[in-house]
Amino acid sequence: MFEQFIEKLKNDSFLTLETTPKHSATFTPIIERIKELGLHKKVDGFSVTDSPLAKMRYSALFASLKLQNTFKKPTIATVSMRDRNKIGLQSDLLGANESDIRAILALTGDPASMSDQPKTKGVFEGNSTLLLDMINCFNGGIDYAGKPLDTRPAPIYPFAVANAFARNPKNLQKKLRLKLEHGAQGVITQPVYSIENAKMLLELFAKAKIEAGPKAKEAELILGFFPITKLRTAQFLTAHVPGVEVPKTWSEKLFNAKNISDVEQEKIGLEMSIQTFSDIYDLHPKMHMMAANNFALAKKIIENRR
Repeated sequence: MFEQFIEKLKNDSFLTLETTPKHSATFTPIIERIKELGLHKKVDGFSVTDSPLAKMRYSALFASLKLQNTFKKPTIATVSMRDRNKIGLQSDLLGANESDIRAILALTGDPASMSDQPKTKGVFEGNSTLLLDMINCFNGGIDYAGKPLDTRPAPIYPFAVANAFARNPKNLQKKLRLKLEHGAQGVITQPVYSIENAKMLLELFAKAKIEAGPKAKEAELILGFFPITKLRTAQFLTAHVPGVEVPKTWSEKLFNAKNISDVEQEKIGLEMSIQTFSDIYDLHPKMHMMAANNFALAKKIIENRR
């Protein structure tokens, strides 16, 4: 399953869908909604977030297992450095491996100070590159301490994340190179909202691959996209999400449309989202759809790609 998934990433079009577990003892309603919409037939695989914004949610690893078993499609499980030490991280990777959860998105994680749980402390024994190094060790048949594992794990495919925008592109290129040097095979960006931004990222990624050397030769950039159908979403992304640049034209058009009606606002936002997604996909057909579990909206964007 995963070998074909990675082969498609390298040599074909590629589209994954993000899912976010809820503050709930079940992940089933999310699976049922995806099934109801037939959305699983329109993507190559899924990803699952790991308690984003440090808000406690259903396990990303168990959610990934349920998605994968239900739809028979690969799932990228996010694992955050915030919540686990080296022992916990490696134990989770081994357990996931036997259950065939073998695509891992290494994430440092949002600060524990953002948590909704009282007096929560972050572990943060390192950033996401430490987890990438652990995966490299496992793929070599040893643990992070260098001790051979009794049974060698099946290959694990490491993914990483990157900002989509930086005022100093050299800084972004350096961070991309670092992820590649530590073995990331796919790098998923924050949402992208213009062809110019997409072209800049592709150029920086190409340079970072050269700097990272032969190990990064087959790594791929995956451009993120988050549909915007409301002015407040554009304003939130601009003000509160680092590494994202929403063009002013988006806010201006949504503002003018909102002054007409909420219906007009959503209509204009949907049109801009479909057009932008289509343009970026035509440029680089390796994308990751994020929609905060608004799967009906995600389906509209994907189905109406021009």
